[in-house]
Order: sequence, then structure tokens, then C-alpha cells
Amino acid sequence: MGAMDKDILTTAEAAKILGVSVRTAQLLIEGGSIPSWKTPGGHRRVYRRDVLAQITGPAQTAMAASARVIVIARPERMADYEASLAKVKYCVVERYTDVYAALLAIGSRLPAAVVIEAEPSDAARLAVLESLRSDPALGGTQFLVVGRSAADVGMTRFIDGLPALPEAVENAIRGAVEPPAPFETPPSFPFPANEGQRLLALERSGLVDTPPEDAFDRLTWLAARSLDAPVALLTLLTPTRQWFKSRYGLDMADTPRGWAFCNYTILQRDIMVAENLATDERFVENPAVSGELGFRFYAGCPVVDPDGFTLGSLCVIDTRPRALDDTQRQILASLAALASDEIKLRVTDRQLRRAVEHGTSRGSAAAAPARSDNKRDAEHRQGVATRKEGVTQG
Repeated sequence: MGAMDKDILTTAEAAKILGVSVRTAQLLIEGGSIPSWKTPGGHRRVYRRDVLAQITGPAQTAMAASARVIVIARPERMADYEASLAKVKYCVVERYTDVYAALLAIGSRLPAAVVIEAEPSDAARLAVLESLRSDPALGGTQFLVVGRSAADVGMTRFIDGLPALPEAVENAIRGAVEPPAPFETPPSFPFPANEGQRLLALERSGLVDTPPEDAFDRLTWLAARSLDAPVALLTLLTPTRQWFKSRYGLDMADTPRGWAFCNYTILQRDIMVAENLATDERFVENPAVSGELGFRFYAGCPVVDPDGFTLGSLCVIDTRPRALDDTQRQILASLAALASDEIKLRVTDRQLRRAVEHGTSRGSAAAAPARSDNKRDAEHRQGVATRKEGVTQG
């Protein structure tokens, strides 16, 4: 009996139906996105209808979360919005003064929140708000209207001023659905509050354990040469490993997650620098510092996916204590942005391919009954013709 014929499924069978890895299915099940129970032997089981609901029902939003925030405001106020949201973690803020450019960004990939400055004299911006609110595709997006007092309506919140904006954005990113629990027991390393969603995003990317690619190898080479560092890495952080999508100057393909200096990089939105790892209490006992590798300097910048989730970092490492000047910081940030762009291209391409394959398979499945019906109709017509011929001859 195949997985599609059973009412009760294992985690592996659920993963096969969803077209995701077993680890992603585990995150969805353990996080409560798919209702489950444990057998006497301690194994998780789910109903097939609940798994199928992830594909066709509202629960799909848990798999399509976002950490993008779109801000639409006047040019002279944009710096105020940037300062207000500077301390909001675990998100990517995109700023637009042009309404139509913002609409294009929103349509290309649905954000977690849209922040709109409510200027009474700007009728176009308010008209955009009404248009967006009526779009059913944006049903999971929170609209935050700043500078206008009114009662909240559905997914639209009205905020008097900028001081209340950071908390509203954080709530929008967190969402109404509790994210999957990333670890069964608390790990020894720090992790972001949205770690469950971040790990799902990493699984969706399909990048882990893939072959080297020139586009990423060029970036680590440039980082090492431009910043005079013996080691440069493009890291991806799984629940248990720090895996290197690209590496320059290091033979290791991965390390335990607990060794990753990048655990601290993904907690913020800008560059993280440790000028002397041997005297930094966060890293002094790290095996990469105290062991044979003898690392002494680290600088890393977050690398994000199309939905704004931080998958890892682009970083440089040295065996001597040092610092980065402003120009070097800008170089590292620019190279990390290029790495993010490359990842976005690959993730988008992978999702498009899967969508095409899914559409093709559904089309084939729908065509099969039609072919059977046509065959039966043809056989029926042939039988009728044969009977008529027999009557005529008789």
C-alpha cells in the first residue's frame, strides 16, 4: 500500500507527499503546523488529510512565511523610519519613496508587513493602501499605517507615531502561527527567535550539501584577496552543522554548529566583528580558537534568502588579531549582498521548477481519467455501430 493510500502516515511518508525533506517535515510536525501524536514506541504519526491540508489549505502559510518588511514613505521622512526600525532583528527592511516601485516589490514576493506613511495630502498612497487591503493574495500580510488614528481592521493596524512601529513590525514578522520548535533540547550556542522559520527557509533553499559553484567561489576568493584574509567562507547553518557552500583557504567541508562564529552574525542585520577571538569570552573556548586551527579574527555579514531569512553568512577569518576599517566593512557587506542575490536567484529558480513539475504532474493526472473516458466512449460507439450493422444484415 503506497503512502497516498494510507490514512495514517510516518514522517518520511508525509515528507514525500509534501515534496520536502524529512527534516522539514519534522519541523512542521514537531512545531504543530501538522497535528500529530506519538506511538507507544515514541514515533510521530499524522493523518493524511492534515498533510494534504498543508498543500491546499490555510496551513500553507506556515511554509510560506516571510521576514521582509516594505516601507512606503516620503523621502524626507525615510531616515526617521530607518532609525526607528534599526533595532528590529531577524528581518530585511526595503524602503521605497515611489509607490509603483513598492507595488512591484510587493507583487514579486509577498512581505510579512507593509508600512505605509499616512499623509492626508497624499491621496495616491492611501489609494494604494485600499487596493492592497482588498487583494486576497495579501491575506497574510500585516499593513501598518503610521500617522493616522483609527480602529484596527483585520490585518490593518493604525499607529499614531514611529515609537510604536518597531514592536508592531516584530509582531508582524513573528506572525499568528507559532514557529516550529528548532531543537528538542536547548543548544550550547545562541540562535534567533525565528530559528524554526529560518531552518524551514534553509530547507526550502535546497542549497545544503550541493556541489561547489563558481559564482559563490568567486565571492569567497574576492573576500579573501580584498580583505587580506587567509580564510573566507560562505556558511549555511543547519540544526547541527555549519556547512560551507564555498570555502577559500580551509580544507574542512563543515564543522559542528556549536563551532560557528556565525551563530552570532545571524542574530543581527549588519556586520559582526570579533577582533581577537582569544580574548572574546564568547569564543575563547571554541575549538576553532583553542585548537589546531588557532583562529584569532572573524568578520561576517548575514546572507539572506528571497523572503528575508538569514541562511548563514559571508565571512573572513585570520590567524592574527586585527580590525576592519570602514572601507573594508563596506567591501564585506557588498560581497555578502552579492551572495544573497545569487542565493535568491537559485531559490527562485528552484521554486519555479518545482511549480512547473507540480503543474505538469497534476495535468497528467487530470488527463488520465479524460483519456479513459474517451477510450470508453470510443468503445461504446464502436459497439453501437457493430450492433447496428448486425441488425441491418439480419
